[in-house]
Amino acid sequence: MPSAEMASFPGLEQGLALLATALRTVLEALSLCTVLLGLLVTLRQAWRAWRRRGRGPAGFRGVRLTFGSWLAMALEFQLGADIVATSTSPTGSHLVQLAVVAVIRTLLNVFLARDLESEQAQQASVPEARP
Repeated sequence: MPSAEMASFPGLEQGLALLATALRTVLEALSLCTVLLGLLVTLRQAWRAWRRRGRGPAGFRGVRLTFGSWLAMALEFQLGADIVATSTSPTGSHLVQLAVVAVIRTLLNVFLARDLESEQAQQASVPEARP
């Protein structure tokens, strides 16, 4: 619904809608690129961990934490895209999508932070083996 101020600038509302669409597209593309880059980094880390230490649980934990961190960043971009979409056309489905992404991101960050603290405490308590 255009406001009185927007009526005096007819192209402004269309320009803002176009800008919001472009910004949402960029944020969604960044989210996809982040997942892809995170996958590649995680696969490289998994390969190195497998070659050095074999298939122990410590290597798996590090790989899982790395990928979780990348996913959390991708969800941040996705949340930004959903906020932009909701601000330009606040439909019920956009609000639900925004809420779901926010809840998933929050839960992922809580569990990821807990795992990182646990991993750091475990690494601090175990002396590093030297060759």
